[in-house]
Amino acid sequence: MENENLEIPEINFDENGELIIVASESSSKDDFDFFQGKSFIQNKKLKERFANCTEWIEFPSTQEMYKILKGIGNIDNFLSTFDGEPFEGMTVRLFNPKTRLWSIYWSDSNTGVLDKPVVGSFENNIGHFFSKDVFESKNVLQVFRWDARDQDNPIWSQAMSDDNGKTWEWNWYMYMTKSK
Repeated sequence: MENENLEIPEINFDENGELIIVASESSSKDDFDFFQGKSFIQNKKLKERFANCTEWIEFPSTQEMYKILKGIGNIDNFLSTFDGEPFEGMTVRLFNPKTRLWSIYWSDSNTGVLDKPVVGSFENNIGHFFSKDVFESKNVLQVFRWDARDQDNPIWSQAMSDDNGKTWEWNWYMYMTKSK
């Protein structure tokens, strides 16, 4: 399945330069149900961002997700090893029933900080979630993409833009296989 060729939706800003994010018509609290349980993951991570790098680092990990808050949220734990050291990440996803938007928060065992959320929704089993962020003192836009067209083998990917969404650099892919 071609995930890399999917288009990133057009980015819009309000008069103050803030992202305008509107939920798709089909957005629901059940959008992440495909991800419940345990997954084995093959990661492909760009060695350096915004450096015209073409070298990728590949490594395995596992992830386990469960629902919280009567189904309007979920949490997962990401476990791997980096440079011989154990690494743990955690994602908290919350669905706002009024806006029908998901907010996705990340933290890991290196920082102990809950990152600013990426916000968005799914349409046709593909979700795009955006935020304004800072990477190495540079203002960037960030997008997480969830491609759940094959719900037993979803793909998560991340890209950043340092030109307000004119161009994007993909820097991480997670190819998941659901544990049976």
